[in-house]
Amino acid sequence: MRRWNGWEDVPSDWGRSVVVLGVFDGVHRGHQAILETAVGRGRELGAPVVVVTFDPHPETVLRGTTPPVLTPMERRVELLGEHGADAVCVLPFTEDLSRLTPEEFVRHVLVDRLRCAAVVVGEDFRFGHRASGDVAALTALGAEHGFTADGVALLTDGDTVTSTRVRGLLTEGAVDRAAHLLGRPHRVEGEIVNGAARGRELLGFPTANMDLPPATAVPGDGVYAGRLNRCDPVDGEESGWPAAVSVGTNPTFDGVERTVEAYALDRDDLDLYGLRMSVDFTERIRGQERFESVDELIAAMHRDVRRCREILHL
Repeated sequence: MRRWNGWEDVPSDWGRSVVVLGVFDGVHRGHQAILETAVGRGRELGAPVVVVTFDPHPETVLRGTTPPVLTPMERRVELLGEHGADAVCVLPFTEDLSRLTPEEFVRHVLVDRLRCAAVVVGEDFRFGHRASGDVAALTALGAEHGFTADGVALLTDGDTVTSTRVRGLLTEGAVDRAAHLLGRPHRVEGEIVNGAARGRELLGFPTANMDLPPATAVPGDGVYAGRLNRCDPVDGEESGWPAAVSVGTNPTFDGVERTVEAYALDRDDLDLYGLRMSVDFTERIRGQERFESVDELIAAMHRDVRRCREILHL
């Protein structure tokens, strides 16, 4: 699969495409339904599927706030490819881009660069200056420039499946319900860094402490069953382990910094410092608690590990 950074990266000889437009943070089941429609159109037309996404999130530029990120761009591009994209064009979302009229956006991006034969979006998609363009505008502009436009009905599961809804469930710690909307467990990625070393030296549960990028969508404070994985696996070496994951400030030790720490079950021999790792969240075991003594904390951690084994069928 190809990746282009900006429309200037698109090869000058690129042929006709089915273009999918959206932010696609999370690449959740609603996004997957849009991609499925685009793949079908691609088969009909004999054309590749190109996803156009944006970085940073448009709200960062338009409102000065960045929503918690469900999928960093590398992961997003990977998932888009898994769900049918032949190429992904990551457009830098700038003030200049936000000022383009719908007509200018269509001409510069969809027609001149991607030579689109069809455009597929969610039915609520808006684009152009002050979000003045919608599916009806795309359809009208397509008639002028020679492409069709499909607005895919939003997927519902009691409520509409949206990135905002997934973020809300994660904040509540409902990672199992978030996974249902995503179609996979929620994942965070970061480098393993030195922590306070209490897990190894005091508690008997050595943990991998993650340095996460700013604005990462981290589940609510608590203890979770999940999986710790290497982002860059090495052939012939173990690449992942079932894990107990702690999210929070370590209140028993009067901590103030929020951390994500993962204990690979039954492993005290792993040297992961400096490696890029991911954690997949399966189910919340309990909320964050402050214990009156270290012994009480250790007893709780043993219970947590037993519960992890049950949840992960170990």
